[in-house]
Amino acid sequence: MNRKESIQLSSSVQKLKGIGPAKAKGLASLGLFTLQDIVQYYPKRYEDRSSYQTIAELVNDEIALVCGRILRVDEIRPRGRMCITKAYMSDGTGEVVLTWFNQRYLKGKLPIGQRIIASGKVKRTGRRVELHRVSFEAIEEGAPVKGEIMPIYGGSESITQKVLRDIVRQALAYIDDTDVIPPAIRMAEGFIPQREAIKQIHFPSNINVLQKARNRLAFEELYLIQCGLLLLKQQTKSQKHGIKHGPNGTLVKALLDALPFTLTNDQIASFKDIQYDMEDRIPMQRLLQGDVGSGKTIIAALALAKTIENGYQGVMMAPTEILAQQHYQTMTELFAPHGVRVAMLSGKVAVKKRREILEELANGNIDLLVGTHALIQPTVAFDALGLVITDEQHRFGVHQRAMLQEKSDWMPDVLVMTATPIPRTMALTIYGDLDVSQIKELPPGRKPIRTFVRGEESRAKIYDFIIKQIQEGRQAYIVCPLIEESEKIDVQSATALYEELVSGIFSNIPCGLLHGRMKSDEKDAVMQEFVSGKLSVLIATTVIEVGINVPNATIMVVEGAERFGLSQLHQLRGRIGRGSHQSYCVLVSKSRSDDALERLRAMERTTDGFELAEIDLELRGSGQLFGTRQHGLPDLKIANIFRDVALLIKAREYAQIAVKEPQNHQPVYHALQERYGSAFERITNN
Repeated sequence: MNRKESIQLSSSVQKLKGIGPAKAKGLASLGLFTLQDIVQYYPKRYEDRSSYQTIAELVNDEIALVCGRILRVDEIRPRGRMCITKAYMSDGTGEVVLTWFNQRYLKGKLPIGQRIIASGKVKRTGRRVELHRVSFEAIEEGAPVKGEIMPIYGGSESITQKVLRDIVRQALAYIDDTDVIPPAIRMAEGFIPQREAIKQIHFPSNINVLQKARNRLAFEELYLIQCGLLLLKQQTKSQKHGIKHGPNGTLVKALLDALPFTLTNDQIASFKDIQYDMEDRIPMQRLLQGDVGSGKTIIAALALAKTIENGYQGVMMAPTEILAQQHYQTMTELFAPHGVRVAMLSGKVAVKKRREILEELANGNIDLLVGTHALIQPTVAFDALGLVITDEQHRFGVHQRAMLQEKSDWMPDVLVMTATPIPRTMALTIYGDLDVSQIKELPPGRKPIRTFVRGEESRAKIYDFIIKQIQEGRQAYIVCPLIEESEKIDVQSATALYEELVSGIFSNIPCGLLHGRMKSDEKDAVMQEFVSGKLSVLIATTVIEVGINVPNATIMVVEGAERFGLSQLHQLRGRIGRGSHQSYCVLVSKSRSDDALERLRAMERTTDGFELAEIDLELRGSGQLFGTRQHGLPDLKIANIFRDVALLIKAREYAQIAVKEPQNHQPVYHALQERYGSAFERITNN
């Protein structure tokens, strides 16, 4: 067997020439372990090296590509740990200053006299010319500069562009001729072959071919994930018989009659969707998507009432102890007057109490179980599970949801809830194995949260305003992007700000600190003190993003707001505005970037989470929509949900047709396993 035959795309990167343990470690830091990872490590951008500009020709605010020699390199330390590296480069027509922030290692890579190619955004101030957001590459003496369209990858200090291009070229030799897209689709859409598309996406012959390659690979990615989700949905609905619930009965009516408010039109429409699903023999697999405070919980309660009055048990899983506790209290208040037996199970429940709950659950003496991840433990067994609800689904993986579903002799109905505002096209992709209902209306009477974008200079006024609100009996959140100070990132940290405030302006105000590195018991204790009102100010990281309901909290201050996406800022803002008092959100930013400030001003203009999600998607892109931590599905490598909406819809339509034909399943299984591993293991292992 020759060497090439012994290497496959699943082989380790160390099978490639010139890749020893040290380079393999550097590649691993980029998430590159196999040849498959390499061929799917698409360039983040390209440089057209057929046309350069001279330094004398550079135009302000344009992206430019120049070639020259390093004259000198300076390091400037304006304050604290901040470091600015400036390299002076000349090409004979003029001099340009290349500027980097907090990248000290670069100085050693820019010896005087080194010939480099550099690209970046031009900033002209009088006769001085600078390039910002610079990427560069050293050019060997005598090597030609002009020529091909050059791929630029996300690299690291130890893995240069040259190394990446070399290993990509090697890995491309091992791509086979198999194609996951059926020939009929390839012909109808005029797609170039997969092998050619992968080669051209890395080393394009010209711009037109590059666009064809990108279009083909983006479609393939969306088509493959859609096929996977549709097969998962198909398998889920065919594996076991579902439950055919009867029409709404006395318990659903009693809950509706007891409500002190009228359901919104969106709530009514969503519950009708759920009713229809539950009264069908095919198991419900539905996503209930509603903005913060839109009233998803009461719809979940009505669905639970429906399964309970039909003689089945319901279960509701939340990602945090605090959110589970809140759901338990809400469900107890709603159901206890009607004789429904509600229990809660979490890691904190004592051994004796836990044993009692498990026994009562298995005997059918508990109608509704609320809890955390503890619900998916093997010891948790139901007598007749009819409905599974997971709240804040983006905090769970596909497997965790499936483990709950499998605790039944039949296929229970499944309702998945999320307050993360997701445009419908994105929801189709992330939750393609689910039907989607949306609640956009907010209950009447809610006061809109007033939002302001402010600079560092307003900090004293912000703190004075917090003190005034606390004196009136209110509470406040202050959110920081980091737990501790960082040498690389010049933003406020939670621990440093906490120490500064409790020893200074808030010395007479009870404050708490909350972050992800604290033990679970410590976090819960701090949160309970804030919920109970013992603490007036909570200084925290984004651990408060989900599952905290404190109606008395009326102020949210977000430090380093430009570092957050709009959807995340909206989630954070949703922690306030839950009571009858006017609430205020202040976004503090040092940034002078027009793009960053425009993004933040969108928060001032609207409180519509879906509108903000669309803006965020357009401005920030959509790469990590499928991160395993959030959704249990793989990241997008090349497709962009906002830019490729038409491709997504087309891919879904083709996938719906393709999965009906058994001969199309095996290539899909193989590709899913090869590219995404465990993300789709429930169908690839079938």
